[in-house]
Amino acid sequence: MTIDSDWLARATGVTPRDAKLYERALTHGSFGADTYERLEFLGDRVLGLVVSRWLYDLFQADAEGKLSFRFNNLVAGATCALVGRNIGITPHIRLGKQARDDGAFDSDNVIGDVVEALIGALYLDHGIDAAQAFIRRHWEPILSGQIVAPRHPKSALQEWAAAHNRKPPVYSVTDRSGPHHAPRFTIKVSLGSAGEAEAEGRSKQEAESAAAEALLGKLT
Repeated sequence: MTIDSDWLARATGVTPRDAKLYERALTHGSFGADTYERLEFLGDRVLGLVVSRWLYDLFQADAEGKLSFRFNNLVAGATCALVGRNIGITPHIRLGKQARDDGAFDSDNVIGDVVEALIGALYLDHGIDAAQAFIRRHWEPILSGQIVAPRHPKSALQEWAAAHNRKPPVYSVTDRSGPHHAPRFTIKVSLGSAGEAEAEGRSKQEAESAAAEALLGKLT
């Protein structure tokens, strides 16, 4: 399976110079030893730097806390996976048979990691300007929906507890299922006698946020 250079050029906005970089960025550990993991590490940092500077320039009235909320939403794995699906990356991911059978093509974890690896490859192949252009192009529609800084459900639940003289919410894992590359977590959040709620997610953080949102729905 070789990379589709036409699709890659459309997705990245540049003509690939080093095809091997992009092949590696699209290669899952189930497919071969030369995987996307190191490029993902690099791409994650490039994404963080570009988004940080972008938010710093764009939302000059925001304090650090609001900027952090915006940042966390934009660099989250689920957001990277959304970008990956928007650019049609799924059929280009190189997966082994078992990973395909386990549904890795539809895993937010895998798709998000590959998008970060693609950013890393783009940075090495064309530099920071090309990586920044890619990020701003594909993250701008998501950022446009953040005119007001999002309020994280866990923070909102913590604030509710403090306002009602309750101890901080307690989160616990009640179940973990699915393969290693596509896990599912069930988290319970409790506020003692005030109530509790459970929710699932592709990561502990996602499940905790969903559980906090569910409990807030019961309390408010």
